[in-house]
Parts: sequence; C-alpha cells; structure tokens
Amino acid sequence: MGAIQNRQGSDVGREGTTLTQSRGRLIGIDAARGLALVGLMAIHVLPSEIEGTDDPTLTWNLFSGHSAALFALLAGVGLALSSGGQRPHPGRRMAGNRLGLAVRAGLIGIIALVVAAFMPQNDPPAYGILLYYSVFFLLAIPFLHLRPRTLFFSAALFGIASPILLQRVGPALPEWSSFNPTLGHIFSEPAAVASQLLLTGSYPALAYMCYILAGLGIGRLDLRKNSILVWIAGTGAALAILANAASSILLYAADGYERLLATSGTTRASLDHAIVWGLGAIPDTSGWWLAIATPHMNTPLSIAQSLGLGLMVTALLILAGRKSGRWLTPLAAMGAMTLTLYSTHLLALSAEVHYEEQVVWFFVHLTVAVVFGLVWSRRLGQGPLERPVSAAARNFRQIVDDGSAGGSAGASGTATR
Repeated sequence: MGAIQNRQGSDVGREGTTLTQSRGRLIGIDAARGLALVGLMAIHVLPSEIEGTDDPTLTWNLFSGHSAALFALLAGVGLALSSGGQRPHPGRRMAGNRLGLAVRAGLIGIIALVVAAFMPQNDPPAYGILLYYSVFFLLAIPFLHLRPRTLFFSAALFGIASPILLQRVGPALPEWSSFNPTLGHIFSEPAAVASQLLLTGSYPALAYMCYILAGLGIGRLDLRKNSILVWIAGTGAALAILANAASSILLYAADGYERLLATSGTTRASLDHAIVWGLGAIPDTSGWWLAIATPHMNTPLSIAQSLGLGLMVTALLILAGRKSGRWLTPLAAMGAMTLTLYSTHLLALSAEVHYEEQVVWFFVHLTVAVVFGLVWSRRLGQGPLERPVSAAARNFRQIVDDGSAGGSAGASGTATR
C-alpha cells in the first residue's frame, strides 16, 4: 500500500533531478504498488489450491505473502522520498513529517475500522492489512531521520529478532479477537488486538518493520542512478535465491526436516503441508521451524525471500518507468490510489458473491480498478480517499514545519494493502 500516501513536493528536487527522471521514478514506484494490488486481489479472489490436489496454484506461488511485503517495502520508499530523499529534512521540518505521518496513520486506522465493520467476522473472504499499516507508520516515526546503513541494519534486526520473539512469546499471548478487528474489539479486547497487530496477526508489525525500514533505506539512496537500481535488483534477486537455498540446506541437508518430524504432534503430512502452505503461528516446539521459508510464515528466511523479491521488482519497474513509462500507465494509475481501490476491493468482497465464478470476479475487480484509476487520476488527480488523508496530514505537518523550501520530490506510500 505504498500509495496510500501520495506524492508531495515538486517533480524537480534540489539535487537536480530532471523532470523526466523524477516522473519515471514515480511511475515505476506507482506501477510496483499497482502490481502489489493486483497480487492481493488475485490472492483474495482466485483459487489457492489446484482442484483435486494439495498443490498450490501459480497465483499462490507468485503472490502469497510477497504482495503484502512489496506494499510495505514501497511504503518505506515513499516515506523516505516525502521526508527528504537522500537528504532527510532537518529540524522542525522533520518534526512536521513525523506529525503528518502520525495523523496519516490515525486516519488510515479509522478507514480500516470502517471497512472491518462490513466484513464477515467468521471466515472472512480476506484479512485486511490497513489496520496493520497504521501501526507500521507509527513504528516508523522514530526512524525517519536515519541514514541508509543504519536503516538496513535496523531492518535486518527486525527481520531476525521478530520471528524469534514471536516463537518464544506467541503461545503466551491472547488469541485473536477477530480476523479483522473492529472498534468494538479494540475496546473489549485491547490486549488481544495489540498482540495481533504487533506479533501474532497476518501482517505482524514487528516483522513487517523489516520491509518498512528496508524501503526507507532504499528511498534514501540516489534512485536517479541506473547503477544503484541495478545493484538493488541484483541484491534482491540474490537475497531471494539465498533464502530459499538456505532453507533447503537446513531442512534437507542439515537434518532439520527429521528434527521437525520428531517434534510432538507433527506428522509427515502436516510437516509437508506446513512447508508448502505455512502455519498460522511459528510453533515453539523447535528452533528448526525458523528454517522454513514459506511466504507469510514470517520466519527470518521467509522475510528475506519476500524482501528480496520486492527489492528486485521495485528496482526493475523504476528502470522500466524511465524507458517506457507509458506502458506502465494502467498499473501506475492503480498504484497512485491504492488506499481507495484496496478499501473498495475489500468492501466488494464482503458481499461474498465471488466464490462461484472466481476468475470472472477477479477480472471484474481488476477491470474496475484499472478503469477507475485511469479516469479519476486524469480528471481529478488524487484518489477519493487519498486526497483528504493527504490534506489532513499536510495541514498538521505545517503546524510545526519551519516552511523551508526545497527538498526531494517524492511519493509517500502505503497501501497494504
């Protein structure tokens, strides 16, 4: 949901970025958000299992876990660009960025609670990410001023420590209050909602801070340089490959599979299922569970895999945006208003009419998103939800902003989406 926050500032920054370069960068980032939105729609609507087998579909293999991680990564990139890019805003201007981000987080949280109120509470068609996003942004506030090296180190720390913390303390935490917590749950079961948003939920904020902080670090680099983008893409590809290779080595060459098979209550069938589909929580019966790289399981290796793919996709689409941005226009139009489109997508799913004709309904959701994004952006600019959220954040930011001119152009980003 990197596009939940929209562009702020001029297309020409003080570093001398040309108009074409800046537009190409923003188109590429928006296109990456649009691709992430397509992935979430596909996961929510299309089948995840090949009929008659226990094998995952191509949709599941391509998008499960990876789309949400890409949204979070792009949210971090957007936060960096909107708070100074390579040169983080100083003094009161950074304080204004922090206040604006807090306001944005609060408003996104309110939208998330409204959407959740319409979702079925038992076996919902989707687990919304927006409420988690509001927590991501609040946790990101202390990190806004940091330089890339510190941000990358912090991202690695969250990616390693959070899964271990989840495994150790997760069993002692309250069970989920709801798949999609509402305002009523926050008041009636605050501890359960807090633990879900931070550690035990579908998109636990402490684990997803790895993506947010890595995105912040990427946004602090000089994204005008092709060499930097090639380095990001190569690093991402290597990270994804190494994460999968390390998991295979640990499980099948280092005897991890047999050690997990020996844990209480684990059968060969249940273990094979966990390796393919993941688990709702990381069992505390063995440290070897952390060797699984299944997306959405939020182990260190699964986080590294999704992060690597996200880095590669982001860099490649920024490069593509510079060379042939017009071909990315449909994706970019969706990516520029992901808060609106993702919220509408969830509300449409809440009617639960899509189960019989899943492929048809996927293309309905996709077509509506593309057409609406193109028409609205060309005629009215920011999306229906993006405009008031951005305006409120801007107004509060200016309360403490020292009004200094300049700064890098950027797209702020969320959507989850």
